[in-house]
Amino acid sequence: MHFKLILAFVEDSETKNVLEAARKAGATGSTVISQARGEGLEKSKTFFGLTLETQRDAILLLVEEHMSRSILETIAKAGHFDERPGHGIAFQVDVEDAVGVNHQVRRLFETVQKEILT
Repeated sequence: MHFKLILAFVEDSETKNVLEAARKAGATGSTVISQARGEGLEKSKTFFGLTLETQRDAILLLVEEHMSRSILETIAKAGHFDERPGHGIAFQVDVEDAVGVNHQVRRLFETVQKEILT
């Protein structure tokens, strides 16, 4: 079985929605790294020298490759990435190898088989 790693950087207020959407789309788990900071097209505004920026969460999802694009599109929609500039970004990268996922492989195999056959 081959995997992709989806990395999503979302406003912390959207994390719960994105995680729920990812699970409904077939993700079997996630890792959330809180209080990440980033800068988009425009620099963050400042007020008396203090940067006014919202906190971001970095979400990591190790997903089966046949399901990865669907999950990526689902979380983009749930997080409003395309409708609201600076609201979030997600991308996927190939994973050469993974360990510690044997307990998920059986479930993923059945899900992928159904998806490919339908």
